[in-house]
Formats: sequence, structure tokens, C-alpha cells
Amino acid sequence: MDIFQYREDLIGDYSAYVKGFLEVRDADVEQFITSRLDGGFLWPEPLVQLNPAFVQGPTIDELVDQKRLHATCREVFRRGKTVESPLGAPLRLHRHQEQAINCAQQGVNYVLTTGTGSGKSLAYLIPIIDHVLKIGSGHGIQAIVVYPMNALANSQLGEMDKFLGPGFPVGKPPVRFARYTGQENEEARDAILNNPPDVLLTNYVMLELILTRPRERQHLIKAAGDLKFLVLDELHTYRGRQGADVSMLVRRLRETLKAEDVICVGTSATMGTGATFADIRRDVATVATRLFGAPVSEDNVIGERLRRITPDVQVEDPVVTEQLSVRVKDTNFVIPSSFDAFCQDPLASWVETTFGLEKEEGTEYLKRATPKTLNDAGKQLSFRLGLDENACAAAIQRWLLHGYKCEPDSINGNRPFAFRLHQFISKGDAVYATLGKGADRWLTLQPQLFRPEHREERIYPLAFCRACGQEFYSVYLQEQVGGVEVVPRPAGEDESQDDHIHAGYLMVLDEPWPSDPVIELERLPDEWKEIFHGAPRIRADRRDKRPVPLSQTARDGRSSQYSSMRNREAHAHETHYCTSGISLLHSGPNPGRASHSL
Repeated sequence: MDIFQYREDLIGDYSAYVKGFLEVRDADVEQFITSRLDGGFLWPEPLVQLNPAFVQGPTIDELVDQKRLHATCREVFRRGKTVESPLGAPLRLHRHQEQAINCAQQGVNYVLTTGTGSGKSLAYLIPIIDHVLKIGSGHGIQAIVVYPMNALANSQLGEMDKFLGPGFPVGKPPVRFARYTGQENEEARDAILNNPPDVLLTNYVMLELILTRPRERQHLIKAAGDLKFLVLDELHTYRGRQGADVSMLVRRLRETLKAEDVICVGTSATMGTGATFADIRRDVATVATRLFGAPVSEDNVIGERLRRITPDVQVEDPVVTEQLSVRVKDTNFVIPSSFDAFCQDPLASWVETTFGLEKEEGTEYLKRATPKTLNDAGKQLSFRLGLDENACAAAIQRWLLHGYKCEPDSINGNRPFAFRLHQFISKGDAVYATLGKGADRWLTLQPQLFRPEHREERIYPLAFCRACGQEFYSVYLQEQVGGVEVVPRPAGEDESQDDHIHAGYLMVLDEPWPSDPVIELERLPDEWKEIFHGAPRIRADRRDKRPVPLSQTARDGRSSQYSSMRNREAHAHETHYCTSGISLLHSGPNPGRASHSL
């Protein structure tokens, strides 16, 4: 799959969908909206980030041979296991996963704070399953794994089934596990309560109910009397009030179970804001200690150890610069398909340096590079080589996509340059504008109170007629002594609870609304009219909804005169009308300035 083309197709469809709802009468406003949408206001350029390679640890088989894991782990943890091919291949761990196993076997609390795709789940699943295998299945709940969302628990259920299903008798895994989150039917709940599993997957809300409801306490809490592991997945989600609630929940659970020796485990992809990893470890240890109510040493905060798969070439080297130039200029350049040859190429090295890894300031510690757009990377390479930016970006894209076609690494079966395309898509909001018409009106798509550097000019959301596209200012008219103040009304708010504040729409006219009742009647919608004694007139239920004039004296919304305004429901211009409440603001000889009058 060409993920870049997929992104273009997706954004194209969404753009067509959004623009399909646009009906804007004013050419300047329409051009403003279109230019912002075409410029990616709602869908900025995607960010590219490589999945880095990790420093390797031992294989599961090696740990079994060293007597560090139970022998059955050799059958459980295999790479690529399926029902059809239950043997799979030997599974090699990352160094941080081995460190997590060491912490668990030492009986100390630990937190794994590593990025997405780093195998955080195995960092607690391997110790848990190894423990159950060593003591034997059926000795009560040995581990409770708590997730912030049911979707994560469901995903983990599939992950455990992948390891504990293939290669073992159907329905008889060596370690029993079950999900108990509230999604289960009554039959499944009864089965879990009557025969608790070795490993229980749940969420923090259900854990609270397990501690409080008599039936769960009788079965599950009793079965968890010898609990060995308590895992909080996605530790960073527990903050503020929710963090305090979960922290108290953990303390209550440990107190109820008298589980003084339980090993508390946390995982998170994003925790800590320190400048260095050492700072992050201190921050994470502090937060985890508060959440668990048990000490977590910063030495047991485990981070990912990254490694390069390409040489760290010096781009300043003229030979390297020439090689990079050839790969950009020659669109027919044959990119190597073998893993090793691909990784040895200088452009592959540049791509890994740009999108994958960067050194921590002041140390040799490698961390994930900050995601960047393809165009920014193209500009960076263009500046280095003196070549066209678009050509550089196209070459980078070719090399990223070619990673899918490369032979996998013989050690772990991975292809080079697995990468993510982070695309953010925003929902449409509103157009905001200062009072005025034409070039005198300032427009933005960002909600704000005042025009930047012009606090005397208020910003108002615009609403548009669905039939003709006429724009209106969405406002509240707030009655004051000596006048009225026009206050911005957020989209979707229809009424105010205050009798002195009225919801409506403001329309700036090129010429005054007609004072002659006959001419005014011609401009009102037909459904507002009725025939009485052979002549048309305004229907009785519409008479108090006619547009009313508003004299405007300043662009901050303050007015010196005010005609009683209720929720007006119509405007008419040429042959169009819309059903929206309005007051009328005449632009006068100097549009948008202090001479607004009617």
C-alpha cells in the first residue's frame, strides 16, 4: 500500500465532503474560506516518524536454557504463532523487556516508559505467565491488569490468546486468563466468578465494583488473596482527579488483600517532561510511587534503548553529498532490496537520522526524533544538496515506501523503515469576523475575542443562509442604560436565560432597510404573508419578528440607540431569504466605521 496516496485520497474525500456544505454569497468570504481549506487548515501536512530499532536482548529460548524462565515459556512465546503453524519462530526480546523481567524476578515495583511499538505488554505478560507456570495454574488470581479503556483490554485479550492458544489443547491453555470489564454476558460472568482465572483483565471502574459488590468480593477478592502482580496500563492517563481516585483504589485493593508483597507494574508511552532521560526517570518514579502507594525507584523506571540500523554517515563529506545527489536526481535509481544493502546506503542513513533517531543533548543517549513533515524534510535535504525541494521530498518518499519491498531482517523478521504517518483532521468550526463589509472586514477561522493588536474591534462568528449563502453575525443584544451592546454569540447557542439579553443575527446592509411598509412587505418571504380583504399583509404570528434597525457607533459592539429586538426570523434580498433572526446594520458611506446607521 502507498500510504501517502491513501492519505491524499482520504483528505480529498473529506475536503469534498466539507466543501459540499459551503454556500457563501460574499465572494471575499468564500475566497478566504477556500484558501484556508486548500492550505490545510483542517488537515495539515502529515507528520512522518520511523519506528526505531531497539537494542536487542536474549531470546526466550536462551532465558529458558539459563533457567531464568519456566520451560513452557519456550512454547508460549513464539514469533508468528498461528493455529495452522503453532511452532512459530524463536522470539528475541528487546533489552528493555529483559530489564522488566529482571525487575519482576527481583520482586521490585517497576515502570516501563517506552514508545509505541516497543512491546510494553510483554514486559509484564512474560513475568506473569512465567510465575503462574512455576506455581501451577488454578491457585487463584495471580495478576490483575487494569486498563483505562475497554478497547485496550479487548486488544490484550487477543494478544494473550495468540500466545496461549496455538500449540495447546483447545480450551486448556497452560495459563488461564479472562476479561471482566462489564462487557460480558451473564453466563460469562458466572463462569469467571465460579472459576476465577489466573490472570484477570479489567478496568478501574470495574475494579471499584469488584471491591464493593458482595458477589464479586465473595468470589474474585477471595481468589486474589495471594495476588502477585498488579498492573496499571497506560499510566499517564491517571492524572488529576481521576489519578487521585485510582491511587486510592489501588491502596484499598492492597489493604483489602493484605497484599504487602504484590509487585506493582506500570506502563506508559508518554510520561515525564524532563530535558534528559535521567530527569524523566525521576519524574516517573515520583508519579508512580504516588499512584501505587508503594515505592518505585528511579532505577526501576525502564526506558527504551534504541539503536541504528544504518551507519551514521557524515553528510558534510563530499563523497556522501554526491551519492545523495545522485539518488535525488536519478528517479530511476534502483533502490537495494536486500535488508543489509538497503541499510548501508547513505540516503537510508540520512532518512533514519532525520525521521528516526536523535541524540539527547549532552549525552550519547539515543531517543526518537521529533516527527516532521515530508516537505520539511525535503527542504532540509534541499538546503544540504542545493537541489529542488520537491525532488528531494519525492526521493525521500520513494525510500520510505521501498522499505516495504525489502527483504526482512534475518534476526527478527522486521523490514527496514516501518514508519507512521500522523494525520490530524479537525472538524469545521465557524468563520469569525469584525463588523464591516468588504476589505474593511477582518476574517479568521480561529475563535477569539478581539482582532489581534486591535482590541477595540470585537470578533463575531458568522452564520450563513443555507439557501443563498448570505452571511450574518451571530450575536446577543444586551440591553444597557442608554443603549445596547452587541456581544458575540457562539454557534449553537440559541437563547439566553436573561430577559435583557436577546439572541439574534446582525446583517450589514449596503442601503437602509425600507421604512415604507409596502416596500418592506415585498422583501419579506411569501410564507410570512397572508391575504386579508383581497390585499397582502404580514401574518399576525410574524409581525413581532420583522427585522429592526440598530444604530452602531463603535466596532467594539457598543450602540447608543436600540429598537426593541426579539428573535427575528427573516431577511430578504433580491429573490432570496433565510429563516434567521436578525437586526439590520447599515454600513453607510464609510463601511465598517463609526457611521453605521439606518
